[in-house]
Amino acid sequence: MQDLLPLAEAVAERLKARGETVAVAESSTGGLIAAALLAVPGASAYFIGGAVVYTRQARRVLLDIPDAAMAGMRASTEAYALLLARTARQRFPASWALAETGAAGPTGNRYGDAAGHSCLALAGPVERSLTLETGSADRRANMRAFAAAALDLLRRSLD
Repeated sequence: MQDLLPLAEAVAERLKARGETVAVAESSTGGLIAAALLAVPGASAYFIGGAVVYTRQARRVLLDIPDAAMAGMRASTEAYALLLARTARQRFPASWALAETGAAGPTGNRYGDAAGHSCLALAGPVERSLTLETGSADRRANMRAFAAAALDLLRRSLD
């Protein structure tokens, strides 16, 4: 997690200066995004909360996204990541919300995405999404890469 701290510190500084807050909905990062943000002293000034939405059941229970809202959509896509981010922003409520969904590895997911595939989204005054492909089956390295990309997405949006 040490490699995530400089990004989290930059995000924290900008959020505090702007008087804004963030919430997180993450899947294959397993809480690394939230952990990095919470590792920065003074996190209560900007971090509202988060959820590790690793399963359909978690999606329903933690974010109250019904299966009907998933019609025509599957996990591990930018559209799904945006749904998670928009929902987290609304439910917590926060100025911004980051979301991540993907396949950390060592194998791909049940949707046919290879290990190292992640979709990230940001919901706030602006919305952005992106797909990251690391080409690696290294679960831990992918989790860190996905979390770093999510934090960087937020950092760049706060500039």
